[in-house]
Amino acid sequence: MDNFIIGQHGVFSEIKYKRDFRDEFWGIEVCLLNSEKEIEKLLKYKTDDDYSIGIHFPMRSGQWKHRDPQFLSNDDEIRKESYEYMNKEIEYAKRVHPEYILLHYPKPVILDSRVDWLGWNWRFADESEYFYENECDVNTFIERSKDFFSWLSKKAKAESFKPVLELDAIPRYIYETNLLTNLLREFPDIRICVDIGRLHLQDKIDVNFNSFAFLESILGFVSEVHLWNIQITDEVKNSHYPALSTLKPEDGWADMKKYFDILKQSDEKLKILFEHRSDLISVSELEECYEWIESIAR
Repeated sequence: MDNFIIGQHGVFSEIKYKRDFRDEFWGIEVCLLNSEKEIEKLLKYKTDDDYSIGIHFPMRSGQWKHRDPQFLSNDDEIRKESYEYMNKEIEYAKRVHPEYILLHYPKPVILDSRVDWLGWNWRFADESEYFYENECDVNTFIERSKDFFSWLSKKAKAESFKPVLELDAIPRYIYETNLLTNLLREFPDIRICVDIGRLHLQDKIDVNFNSFAFLESILGFVSEVHLWNIQITDEVKNSHYPALSTLKPEDGWADMKKYFDILKQSDEKLKILFEHRSDLISVSELEECYEWIESIAR
């Protein structure tokens, strides 16, 4: 379990820390902490318990008008502000000495108009976080992606952190081309985080997307897994539910065993962030969750 991580989002919850964290875990991934007080708690427990820290960008809330930098935006000023925002927040984050900094990619997301993303409750903070393929051609997407990868690689080397990209909704520009793998070969320091809940949801609502085949195609570039379950039937239910062995694919839940049968073929020891609502289950069920994931991830 030395590759397991728990998240702290908004606040550093001491209740969650004492309930969910284990001494052998790798560390904590923080996101959108809402005050200096929460950052001080993060650092206090790090001093006491000697864990590692990862940042799910941004570490602080309220530092820009949007949550995520929008480096693919059609608005020149928004793209410029996005890079300024990343520069400022990465500089600030140095105070906690993060092992890695994770950002969402692509952002804004390029949506396939054949899929009813909004009807299936894909999570977007607001309308600025997405546009459709007819608003951004593939060549523009490639050019802006290359600019971003180049900038991120240089920034990570200069500031000594590992850059990780978490895939949001995955556009055809990625899963029908070699763009992503080509960029990852050109910038090998940049790694990928896959989100099992997002993969499962897209697999179920996008008939042209096969999450298992896609995962196999990028496995050599993956370093982290965000783990949570979600139930897809004729509606979306139970988002961010813990991954329990009792949740069956035939009832609409993600097939965790099948995902991990692929993931465990990686040559890298993948970090696993439990991005679930642990308050939905008992302490004994949480322990069963950890033990089961440990057993199927080996």
